[in-house]
Amino acid sequence: MIYNSSIIIGKIINFLITKILKRAGSTWPGEIALSLDNNFIKKTFMTNHMKIILIAGTNGKTTTASLIKFFLEKKGFRVFHNQEGANLLNGTASSIIKHIDVDGKLNYQAAIFEVDENTLPLIVKEFEPTAIILNNLFRDQLDRYGEVNTIALKWQDSLKKLKNTHFFINADDPLIYYLSKSLQGRINYFGLEQTLMSKKEITHDVDSIYCPACGEKLLYYKIAFSHLGEYICLKCQFASAKETFSLKNPKTNLLGKYNLYNINAASLLLSKIFNISLSFIQKELINFSPVFGRQEKLVYQDKKITILLGKNPAGFNQVIEVVTTNSTQRNILLVLNDRIPDGRDVSWIWDVDFEKLIPFGKNIYVSGDRVYDMSLRLNYCLKNYQERKFFSFESLKQSIENIVKETKRDEEIFILATYSGMLETRKILLKSSIPL
Repeated sequence: MIYNSSIIIGKIINFLITKILKRAGSTWPGEIALSLDNNFIKKTFMTNHMKIILIAGTNGKTTTASLIKFFLEKKGFRVFHNQEGANLLNGTASSIIKHIDVDGKLNYQAAIFEVDENTLPLIVKEFEPTAIILNNLFRDQLDRYGEVNTIALKWQDSLKKLKNTHFFINADDPLIYYLSKSLQGRINYFGLEQTLMSKKEITHDVDSIYCPACGEKLLYYKIAFSHLGEYICLKCQFASAKETFSLKNPKTNLLGKYNLYNINAASLLLSKIFNISLSFIQKELINFSPVFGRQEKLVYQDKKITILLGKNPAGFNQVIEVVTTNSTQRNILLVLNDRIPDGRDVSWIWDVDFEKLIPFGKNIYVSGDRVYDMSLRLNYCLKNYQERKFFSFESLKQSIENIVKETKRDEEIFILATYSGMLETRKILLKSSIPL
């Protein structure tokens, strides 16, 4: 009785928010459902049997989940996904409320949930998923998550209890690869082809270069980025996996090495859990478009704009790699916020390689809640580029209008933003923009 009431009340709340208030992505329906029945999620999957996929990691959850959903729907599967980005327990419950019938039936063959790093140990207490993808662990919102080693230990303690879950592990991340040694379920490993690992030197944005087994500093033969790569501990001989899966020569609209990890994770899971052939994935991959805020392309006042999400040093450095792939000078807007989805501590911007970005900036604008923190960071970059200038605006809308005004019709604008900054940017642009 309580369970059914939580569904009905949750659906009423969802209707009021989405249809009356015209808002999207709220976690209130799930919050209300869980307050009425704290076993709401557990009861749902006790009576509804389907393949349940969890995707955890600091970066790449949304793109990986969207790739899986894209290919499943291509094959005719009925699937739902918490695509609004609400990845806490209340967000998971809200996604269920949105898709469940009033009689408690989920008429789907698969459910895909992006899961917050701290939420993963909590959600696997509610049900045992069919599969879990562990993408990576980077420093992110240190004020909320703490260091990556702490998260890895929490994951290890909770995931080792799962006996029937199929794990898909990024073996290029030493922390995640090490914790996989204690798992009971079936495991498949993915990674990046070594030929694509160009770096050999440890960069300043690295998050974990010490052996998770003995604490000795790892020796890296090759590095994809940050601490992902081919490694060995000379003390205890802990080393990266000898064999990992990677999709051969993928043709994709997704740029950057970080997206190759997302593609490899999704492809491996689709082939093992849903028996979708790799040849089909290769064929259809080019038709997948970047999801909102992740290399999303829009036209605003006849100007082409690409939005890139960067929320931590590793992620921001990777989008800078994308922006600086050729010698063309760019019109660049940096948006730094410090709201709850971003994390209050913005000291991480000092580990981002903005020095690499400056030479490619024809016009550089800065905005966001912490506009002056970012301005200070760029001032240090400009010591070696006296001819370069940037413009700071507290108002995001004003900064967008100015950079659009200064951009020629044949030029492109790149907006690099933290999570809430990305959402705010899209809200401004989508009032009078069209997707490319």
